[in-house]
Amino acid sequence: MKYVVMIFRSIDRTWTDEDQQALGRLMRLESELAASGELVSSEGLLPPEEGRIVQIRDGAQVVTDGPFGEAKEQLAGFYLVDVTDDAHAQAIAARVSAAVGDRVELRGTLVSA
Repeated sequence: MKYVVMIFRSIDRTWTDEDQQALGRLMRLESELAASGELVSSEGLLPPEEGRIVQIRDGAQVVTDGPFGEAKEQLAGFYLVDVTDDAHAQAIAARVSAAVGDRVELRGTLVSA
């Protein structure tokens, strides 16, 4: 089953040496998960002000530049893993949480027939 481990970051934080160390820990974890065959994908994301909302309104594409909303946290990156069960997915999420020093969100993906 596939799971997404989502990493969040406060939007008002500046990059610190601890963040650089956390990035190193995440890169080592990524290598371990790739070696085990459990990593499907992993990416860091650009900040919200680099994003865009794309939607269709009245049959026409409308693109709105960021920033969006008043959220205090942003989705900063993710791991998509393919593991045997939920317990193992939780163990990986715990490792990601330990690497970044903060909570992460774990969600299973929808299975297509």
